[in-house]
Amino acid sequence: MRFFFVLVLFVFALEQYHLWWGKNGWQDHHQLLQEVALANESNAELQLRNQMMFSEIYDLKLGSDAIEERARNELGLVKQGETFFRIIPK
Repeated sequence: MRFFFVLVLFVFALEQYHLWWGKNGWQDHHQLLQEVALANESNAELQLRNQMMFSEIYDLKLGSDAIEERARNELGLVKQGETFFRIIPK
């Protein structure tokens, strides 16, 4: 009976070791949760960037205001009769 108790205690200790420190144990689980959180954060940033790009594409397809704004900001174009002033910081 004593041998059986020691054997059961040994098997229980071995299983506890595998649960906490073994492959696919608690430490691996915790590490994977951290990696998933980082991936979700990265995905959220990329989704925000994609949403901004889609809204810009939508504006460019539908209206001339967005095209005019890009021409003014990126190319420095002005309308007929307008005066363009560029302020250069020191």
